[in-house]
Amino acid sequence: MPVDIIKAIIMGIVEGITEYLPISSTGHLIVAGRLLDFQALGGTFEIFIQLGAVLAVIVFYAREFWQQARTINQSSTQRIWLAVLIAFIPAGALGFLLDRLGVLDAIFNPTVVGIALIVGGIIFLIVERRPKAETAGQTQALERISLQQAILIGLGQCFALIPGVSRSGATIVTGLLTGLDRPTATKFSFYLTIPTLGLATIYSLVRNLDQVTSNDLLLLAVGTIVSFIISMFAIGWLLRYVARNNFIAFGYYRIFAGIMILILVAAAVL
Repeated sequence: MPVDIIKAIIMGIVEGITEYLPISSTGHLIVAGRLLDFQALGGTFEIFIQLGAVLAVIVFYAREFWQQARTINQSSTQRIWLAVLIAFIPAGALGFLLDRLGVLDAIFNPTVVGIALIVGGIIFLIVERRPKAETAGQTQALERISLQQAILIGLGQCFALIPGVSRSGATIVTGLLTGLDRPTATKFSFYLTIPTLGLATIYSLVRNLDQVTSNDLLLLAVGTIVSFIISMFAIGWLLRYVARNNFIAFGYYRIFAGIMILILVAAAVL
C-alpha cells in the first residue's frame, strides 16, 4: 500500500475521532500532518475529509431528518432549523472574511494549537465546576432553543476558527452557558455541523479545484471514507458519554495535549 494512502487513512482516523469530541479536530490534524509530513493540497485535505463527519451526522440522524422533512410545515421543525441557520451565520461570515484576508493561514500552526488547547481545557474545568443549574430551568429539546440562545452559540462557534479551540467544544460549552442541558447542547452541535463543515468543505474544494490531481482525489476519498466510519462510532459514543458524565476529563486531556505540543514545538519536532 502506498505511503500516502496509509497517511490518508491515519488522518481520516484522527478526523473521525476528534471532530465530535471537544478536543479540536483541526488542531489534531495540523499536528498529525506535521508529524507524518503529510501536507496535501495546502490544507484542503484536512478540510475536505470533514465531509465524512458531516455525512456521519446525516446518516446517524437519518430517520429524524426524514421525519422533519415530512413535517417541515410544523412550527417546531421550522424552529429547529431556523436556530441552526442563525447559529451558523456568524462563523460562516467571519470565516469567509478571515480566509479572504489570509488570516487563517497565519494561525494554522502547532504553537497556536497548543495554546488554544490549554486555554480551552482551563475553560472546560471552570465551566464544569460552576454551580449546576436547576434541571427544570434548562432547555431540554431542540425545538425549545430560543433565537437568543442560537445567536450566542453561533458567536461561540466563531472562536473555533482558531485551531485548537474545537468547534464542538465551543458550541457545546456555549450551549451549556446559555441554559441548554448537556444532551441538547451536544445534539445541537451535531446539527450545526451540517451547514458549517458542509459549506466549508465545498468552499475549500472549489477554491483549490485547479490544483487537484487524480492522485489527490484518491487521497481525499480515502480520508473521507475513513473519517465517516470512525465518526459514526464517535457520535454514538459521545451521546452515551454525555448522558452520564461531564467534560472534566476532556479539559484535563486538552491541557496535557497542549503542553506536549508546545514541548515538541520547543524541541523543533513540530
